[in-house]
Amino acid sequence: MAYLFLLLAIASEIVGTSLLKKTDGFPRLWPSVLCLSAYGLAFVLLSQAVKKVPVGVAYALWSGLGTAAIVVIGVTFLGESINATKVLGVGLIIAGVIVLNLGGAH
Repeated sequence: MAYLFLLLAIASEIVGTSLLKKTDGFPRLWPSVLCLSAYGLAFVLLSQAVKKVPVGVAYALWSGLGTAAIVVIGVTFLGESINATKVLGVGLIIAGVIVLNLGGAH
């Protein structure tokens, strides 16, 4: 159940981050409310996940998978560019998450 909370926290953080551009620096009410609500939900869910998942592992998964997903969303939907450096960086983040999980599993 803890990993379900973690996956939902990651999804909520991705939604919040995806909405940041729409807030226009937070003067736009509804995008701002949705963005902040998504971040709030992400932290509530993350706090539930860390009851059973080690904080370092949970945070590594949350930040690493969230970062990788936001890069994909940025390129796919927000017109952001992608290059070898970005791909390498995301690959290193994912590799770091894997290493942390392998180390934390023992």
